[in-house]
Amino acid sequence: MMENVHLAPETDEDDLYSGYNDYNPTYDTEELENDTAFQQAVKTSHSRRPPVTAKIPSTAVARPVATGCGSKTSLASSMGRPMTGAIQDGVTRPMTAVRAAGFTKAALRGSAFDPLGQSRGPAPPLEARNEDSPEEKIRQLEKKVNELVEESCIANSCGDLKLALEKAKDAGRKERVLVRQREQVTSPENINLDLTYSVLFNLASQYSANEMYPEALNTYQVIVKNKMFSNAGRLKVNMGNIYLKQRNYSKAIKFYRMALDQIPSVHKEMRIKIMQNIGVTFIKTGQYSDAINSFEHIMSVAANLKAGFNLILSCFAVGDREKMKKAFQQLVAVPSEADEGGRYTSPNDDPHTNLVIEAIKNDYLRQMERERKAMAEKYIMTAAKLIAPVIETSFAVGYDWCVEVVKASQYVELANDLEINKAVMYLRQKDFNQAVETLKMFEKKDSSVKSAAATNLSFLYYLENEFSQASSYADLAVNSDRYNPSALTNKGNTVFASGDYEKAAEFYKEALRNDSSCTEALYNIGLTYKKLNRLDEALDCFLKLHAILRNSAQVLYQIANIYELMEDPNQAMEWLMQLISVVPTDSRALSKLGGLYDSEGDKSQAFQYYYESYRYFPSNIEVIEWLGAYYIDTQFCEKAIQYFERASLIQPTQVKWQLMVASCFRRSGNYQKALDTYKDIHRKFPENVECLRFLVRLCTDIGLKEVQEYATKLKRLEKMKEIREQRTKSGRDGSGGPRGRRDGSAGSDSGQNCGAGSRGERLSAQLRALPRTEEPYDSSSNKELDASYVDPLGPQIERPRTAAKKRVDEDDFADEELGDDLLPE
Repeated sequence: MMENVHLAPETDEDDLYSGYNDYNPTYDTEELENDTAFQQAVKTSHSRRPPVTAKIPSTAVARPVATGCGSKTSLASSMGRPMTGAIQDGVTRPMTAVRAAGFTKAALRGSAFDPLGQSRGPAPPLEARNEDSPEEKIRQLEKKVNELVEESCIANSCGDLKLALEKAKDAGRKERVLVRQREQVTSPENINLDLTYSVLFNLASQYSANEMYPEALNTYQVIVKNKMFSNAGRLKVNMGNIYLKQRNYSKAIKFYRMALDQIPSVHKEMRIKIMQNIGVTFIKTGQYSDAINSFEHIMSVAANLKAGFNLILSCFAVGDREKMKKAFQQLVAVPSEADEGGRYTSPNDDPHTNLVIEAIKNDYLRQMERERKAMAEKYIMTAAKLIAPVIETSFAVGYDWCVEVVKASQYVELANDLEINKAVMYLRQKDFNQAVETLKMFEKKDSSVKSAAATNLSFLYYLENEFSQASSYADLAVNSDRYNPSALTNKGNTVFASGDYEKAAEFYKEALRNDSSCTEALYNIGLTYKKLNRLDEALDCFLKLHAILRNSAQVLYQIANIYELMEDPNQAMEWLMQLISVVPTDSRALSKLGGLYDSEGDKSQAFQYYYESYRYFPSNIEVIEWLGAYYIDTQFCEKAIQYFERASLIQPTQVKWQLMVASCFRRSGNYQKALDTYKDIHRKFPENVECLRFLVRLCTDIGLKEVQEYATKLKRLEKMKEIREQRTKSGRDGSGGPRGRRDGSAGSDSGQNCGAGSRGERLSAQLRALPRTEEPYDSSSNKELDASYVDPLGPQIERPRTAAKKRVDEDDFADEELGDDLLPE
């Protein structure tokens, strides 16, 4: 059988399956990036291939038949074209006719392979813009108008209202030019109405912001009357707002209602806001019934806090108790828009969640929520304090009703604050016992409420000078809330009252560390340093406080007083001038400033401020005394009489003022009036020695018969005086120590001490420093009277520099300086 088997020759015949495993690197697309020749061909003109040969004529015998023993030849297509990938005349034909690869029939005609189109050269330049064309001018002008409107809005947001108005006017002028040019080039229906509307609206808004209301109304009227502007009717709300600012309430209501009619019912929020404006305008006009109808409609459709509060105000104005109760219930039923804190508590220990919560705890949204919550609490608290005294027979019952309503609502935490406000109302009615009882109810409540109540109790007991009770409740408040600055301040006050200034300063410092805006603690620590004679530190405290409270009269006085203690009168006078600019009618500040000018030797300025002080408060003895002495010093005794007469009315038991009146009559030459005045003084104070001496002298010189009677009384009084002095002296010698002399009658002591200069009855420094004037009585023949005569207006020891009583009495600081404000407020 094997004889008939013939094996194929190995070399003489062609292999029909040869070439299938041959590898041609031309088709290796994965290695194209590393193929240097291909990359060079792409980047340079190397890609231009030489043209291929012409078409081969199609013949039936054009292709040799491959046989097993024939040579290997390339096969041609049936059309006579070379096969894909075949090499003909040294040119490799591309794979198939794919246009994206850059192959065209032109390649057969000799064009090179150019897939990137580099042989076509650069693109032709863009057509130059014709800036002189009308369309281009219109486009540029429209762009400029938009830019001016934007600049006007930006200037308004930055607060530069004048610049914003100028930009708006410029935009309006350019927009009118734009409209005229567009009408000349295109048809009227191609006008940009949106641009015209924005320009006019911005111009009207800027007029309104600059309070140019007539111009704003005219501009709004142009927009509203133009039928081409859609939804322009709602701008009547802005016109109504302008009329409201002008207090033209009837027109404001008219335009609000017109806007309400033109706004469709789908815009519910806008309609509610317009209804609120109408209600507020009715309140301003006193039409409370119409206002109640508007707000009741709002509360029934879309209740909100502002409408509810305004409804309560309107019902309070008409005195309708039932409507007030219903309105308050509707107010507390308004849902709170703030989150109650659940969003800001971490449900697990996920660190990523905790980081997110920490990031949003104090962001702008959280701050807005707190503001809304504070506003809601303010509305509810104010409404409760307003209606509680009138909705029931007594304010206590009214407060109890409000507390029950609040406890049943979502604002349950406000119930405690209402209870504290109830105690404050008791304080305003001077019912301290009920206030204390109400506050004591909070001793078993939670720490924050307990601290607030204990702080107020400490304040009350401090005002009543019960420092032990004040200290105990201050301790309770501090223990309940260590970070309560008011409690720490009250505790410092009780320690201050006990005289431990260093410890009091520590409490005030701790209060400031907890709340740097606690002005009471800062003021009190300044007083503490002043008591400790640490004037520089006290001055720093009050200067810091002055930066916070620019117009506080007490702070200004303390700064001036410290400069006076530091012996800097110029600075003291400067700060007192600022004090007078704040309180120009404060008589004590004026007299203090007059005293400083007097100590500096400026009598004219001193007189001016003393006179102003007397004009505002004509009962200050020191000011009256200085003014009387000033007129005597300037030889105007007649003008001094009115001041000493007023002093005698204020202190009728002080004989020295009446003696000064008589002396002024005598110095002015009115001897008869002086004699009558001395006689009147003698009737009121029969034991006054000085009065009898003047009566004896006057009667002697005039030649009256009563001289002997007055001389006898004078000798008897002088003898009684000698006996009294001897008894006093012998009593002192016998006891071996000083003993106060027994006081005689008021008239006698007053007369004797008038020239001696006792503190209670001494004359002012100006009176004592007056030189003795030449009087006709100096030539009197009564040498005994001359020897014992003491003129109250003669030279005496000069009085130390004094000033009017301080506006804030340091010795009485407990009630005026260290009192802390009640916390509920």
